[in-house]
Amino acid sequence: MKVSARNVFKGQVSKVQEGAVNAEVGLTLPGGEQLVAVVTLESIRNLGISVGKEAIALIKAPWVMLMTESSDIRLSARNCLEGKVLSVNDGAVNAEVVIELAGGSKVYSIVTRDAVAELGLKPGVSATAVIKASHIILGVPA
Repeated sequence: MKVSARNVFKGQVSKVQEGAVNAEVGLTLPGGEQLVAVVTLESIRNLGISVGKEAIALIKAPWVMLMTESSDIRLSARNCLEGKVLSVNDGAVNAEVVIELAGGSKVYSIVTRDAVAELGLKPGVSATAVIKASHIILGVPA
């Protein structure tokens, strides 16, 4: 599968909590990290998503927000993945920041160069990737 999303995570469905229109899907990544996605019930049925099955989470890099010094902040975003900055690649306006999670997964984010400077992002710095559950697209192996 080739996709334009920079973040492609394979994992195992650990939870499916159905609501009236949408469902919350928990996905456990190989390193033990948890992702929560919100998708429609129709998508759950069409993809055959259920606990124990493999699924793939797709997240475009611009949808990944970054923060530092996050220990005393609570957010409504369901996914806050802590790690260390692996690299920062500058562009003319934006930069690609790669964070490595404790389990070895890499999260790619596109943020402004100003944000990189303001947050002090450089290799080795602790940072948190923040991803809204509604910004995760789920797929399943064919």
